[in-house]
Amino acid sequence: MVVMKYFVIASFVAIIGSLGAALVFMMRGGQHDDENADTQTPPRNGMARALAFRVGLSVLLFVVVLISYWMGWIQPTGLPVQP
Repeated sequence: MVVMKYFVIASFVAIIGSLGAALVFMMRGGQHDDENADTQTPPRNGMARALAFRVGLSVLLFVVVLISYWMGWIQPTGLPVQP
């Protein structure tokens, strides 16, 4: 089914994007400006939120693929067996 291919591709792009966002949050998390140390707000755990979103997307993709196989929307092709 063509729609499943696009759904899987979009899911992988979203998972990679979420990993990229977590990397950005991780790299920016340790930087503090010493001038405004008194007025700084605490970190908002953006990295943890991005990684949790990635895990949720991965689980959702796995469940959708399992249900699609069970419903017959996708068929396994496998590798050809050569004698």
